[in-house]
Amino acid sequence: MLTSLVLTVIGPDKPGLVGLLSHTIANHEGNWLESGMSRLGGKFAGILITQVPESQIDALIGALATLEAQGLKVTAERSEETPAVAKMQPITLELVGHDKPGIVREISQALATRHINVERLSTELISGSMSAEELFKAEAELLAPAELDPDELQQALEAIAGDLMVDITLR
Repeated sequence: MLTSLVLTVIGPDKPGLVGLLSHTIANHEGNWLESGMSRLGGKFAGILITQVPESQIDALIGALATLEAQGLKVTAERSEETPAVAKMQPITLELVGHDKPGIVREISQALATRHINVERLSTELISGSMSAEELFKAEAELLAPAELDPDELQQALEAIAGDLMVDITLR
C-alpha cells in the first residue's frame, strides 16, 4: 500500500539539493509527485508530495533526517485525504501595486470571510516600468463556493484595493 507524504525542505541554496532529495526518495521506492520550490532570501525552500510504500516510511523519514548534516532540513507529514468538497468555482486573482505591509493580510482576510480557499499563491517584488519603485505582484489560484457572487467579491476587493493602492483583476 502506498502512503503520501508531504515534505517541506529548507536549506542554504547550493547546487545539488534537488538531486540529493530525489535520490533519497528514490532509494526508498518513493515516487515524486508534485512540488513547488524556489530560491528565497538565499535559501532553497520547497514543498513536495511523494508516495512511498508503507514499509519504507520510517526508513525514508530517517534518511531524510540525515540530510540536515548536508544543509537540508526536511520535515515529513502524512497526507490526509481531504473529504469531497461541495461544488467550487475556480478564480484567478492578479494583483499589482506599490509594495507596503499588509497587502497579503488584507486580501487573504477578505477571501477567508467568503470561504474562498487559496490553492496556490505566488508573490514577488518587481521594478516599476516607469520608476525605480518596487511593486508588489501576486498571482493566486482560488477555489470559491459555487454560490459566491463574483460581483460582490469584485466590489469587496476593489474597496480594499483602493485603500492599499493596488490593482486587482479577477478571472
